[in-house]
Amino acid sequence: MSTASLGENALANGVTVFGGFLFEVIATFLFVLVIMTVTSASKGNGVIAGLVIGLSLMVIILVGLNITGLSVNPARSLGPAILVGGAALQQVWIFILAPIFGGLLAALVAKNFLGTEE
Repeated sequence: MSTASLGENALANGVTVFGGFLFEVIATFLFVLVIMTVTSASKGNGVIAGLVIGLSLMVIILVGLNITGLSVNPARSLGPAILVGGAALQQVWIFILAPIFGGLLAALVAKNFLGTEE
């Protein structure tokens, strides 16, 4: 691992910047897609929505924690990166841009291919 701990959003050893960015995009895409589907008026189920969203986040965290420290939330990454500095601050752009791209992609897929807005 690098000098900063993974909790400070430093990429794990062997994870390239592109790999970390791609992982964060995919993780955010999956998480937002789950949220949009389970909360959809036409496709969702409000009774279990909270459970499904919580379990989805748990699985994504368990998978991503040792890869990128997992953000899927730019606000969660920015404060610690500013306080810690170093590698975390140099890599914070990944944890800001990747969730934006992943979320936008999930919104497009949910609306246009899964019909969650019907």
